[in-house]
Amino acid sequence: MATTARASGKEIFGWAMFDFANSSYTTVIITVVYCVIFPRLIVGDAPEYRLGNLLWSSALSISYCLVLLASPLLGAIMDFTASKKRFLFVSYILTVIATAALFFVHPGNIILGMVFIVLSNIGFSFSEAFVSSFLPDLGPPDDLGKISGYAWGLGYFGGLASTAIVMFGLGALTIENFPNLTLVGPVTGAFFLLAAIPTFLWVKERGTAQELPRGESYLSIGFKRLKKTFMQIRDYRDLVIQLASFFFAYAGLSIVISFAFIYGDQIIKWTGLTQMLMFIITQLTAAGGAFLFGVIQDRWGAKRTFAATLVIWVAAVTFIYGVDGITAFLNGLFGASLQAQHVFLVIGSIAGLGLGATQSACRAMVGLFSPDTKSGEFYGLWSLTGKLAAIFGLMGLGVLQVALGLQNAILVCSAFFVIAIIIALFVNETRGRAAAADHSGE
Repeated sequence: MATTARASGKEIFGWAMFDFANSSYTTVIITVVYCVIFPRLIVGDAPEYRLGNLLWSSALSISYCLVLLASPLLGAIMDFTASKKRFLFVSYILTVIATAALFFVHPGNIILGMVFIVLSNIGFSFSEAFVSSFLPDLGPPDDLGKISGYAWGLGYFGGLASTAIVMFGLGALTIENFPNLTLVGPVTGAFFLLAAIPTFLWVKERGTAQELPRGESYLSIGFKRLKKTFMQIRDYRDLVIQLASFFFAYAGLSIVISFAFIYGDQIIKWTGLTQMLMFIITQLTAAGGAFLFGVIQDRWGAKRTFAATLVIWVAAVTFIYGVDGITAFLNGLFGASLQAQHVFLVIGSIAGLGLGATQSACRAMVGLFSPDTKSGEFYGLWSLTGKLAAIFGLMGLGVLQVALGLQNAILVCSAFFVIAIIIALFVNETRGRAAAADHSGE
């Protein structure tokens, strides 16, 4: 791992283009557009949409449940067979087809909508882990932060481009405009399909496939490799601590990603213009944050960079919760006539700095702590942790917002980020990298 040469610029760009492509799914479907369409138009339990919000978080949680146990196993099989691109391709095609199938979901088709969200998010979740497993092969450890940050930052431009196409091309999120909104899924699927082509053309499949022993199956080999890793788990203590920190960080992030625009729509009551500005500004600040913190990480250290992004989140979520009070304070202090949606826009812009940086920093840290023959397996564990965290965060918020309302429930995010910071203090980056080097080649 320590002697890994930096890949060519074309290959790194090809790998980064998958982040550009898959951001169309996370941004259009999960964060900005379909997350509003589903509770408001498909379920339609106005005025508070509590059932719609609960069913939305339930659909995402079901998909994560189906992914979480399989990710490490499939990662172990990928490492053994040196077939990362094949696994990535299958998950990518599943995402594209299931996303395009949202075309068939109309108001009242709640179960059908949930089924396609579950299937598309399963494909996306697998592909996120599979593509990340290529990262340790793309450069030496001291370059992984920059490479990961570059790809994650590029991803936000993919999200910006795809959502601009959908929002400006298909019109308002209203029941009167629903015939046009049926195209949200197909347009997003097509964007993902086309934008990811460079990944499959330029990214190399490294490693050598091992011969399947007599009497074994790929499934049994996958379980044996996982068993061996868990038997050696003490050697990877810093990876385990980092994943524990990531669990709480991603529990908070999953809520932000899935509910930020729902919050703006239902609690802030923002206008269409503010919604559009929030989307554009957060995409740009998130891209800038991913690029900036990627460079900082390779100079300042992965652990401190990761913790710094979490501090940004604690402040941002706390400010979002208190946006009405902050607005009143600013109006009184400056004699202004600001609205809560204007202050929410500023807070969201600050939060955007940590949106990509937190996830990119953790992805790079997993690469630093992964032996060269276990990257698929370890990124499978990363995916498992993220999906468990998402279930924990989304279902926790879904239940809390039914009882307390969305505004009060959102404050749980700050608690998650504080816990993540405390756990991250126990990571020893030098020891984690040394453990990865000691087990390379196994």
